[in-house]
Amino acid sequence: MAADHEIGCDDCFDELHEFAELELAGKSPAEAKPLVKDHLDKCGSCREEYQALLEALQAIENGK
Repeated sequence: MAADHEIGCDDCFDELHEFAELELAGKSPAEAKPLVKDHLDKCGSCREEYQALLEALQAIENGK
């Protein structure tokens, strides 16, 4: 169970796309979404999902 200052996997997953978009835009997703960053640091499953999403978005961006 997540503490008040943490988010769970479901909430993290819901925000992964925005987190990735911020990173691809050269902004600081860790500053904009510190709870997502904290969760990704602690949760290997969500971190793997994030990396896969980021790679897919980068491939799409590079294919333009």
